[in-house]
Amino acid sequence: MNPIIQSEVEELLRAFVGEEIHVHSEATSYVFVRNFKLKLTQAFVAGEGPFRVAFRFDHIGWLRMEALTHYELDHEDRLLLAGYDDRGRMNVALHLGKEPFAE
Repeated sequence: MNPIIQSEVEELLRAFVGEEIHVHSEATSYVFVRNFKLKLTQAFVAGEGPFRVAFRFDHIGWLRMEALTHYELDHEDRLLLAGYDDRGRMNVALHLGKEPFAE
């Protein structure tokens, strides 16, 4: 994974806006959603690093993740975002794809 560069992640997110996407989200507090399918209407990246990402879903509401530090666009065009602490441990993950994630 690569350290987040705000402009690059915003550009990658634009490919998902207006699309029906599948979301996988996790936090170390054992909170997660998997293969949650929604239409993404807006996406924002904010902060100086670690970053915050917010998604607005059509007629549903918002999903916001904080403490994101790294990203990767994988070979299946899924955007993988993660937040690592200063010891290299992943604390949060947020993945977007146009196809369902493996169970």
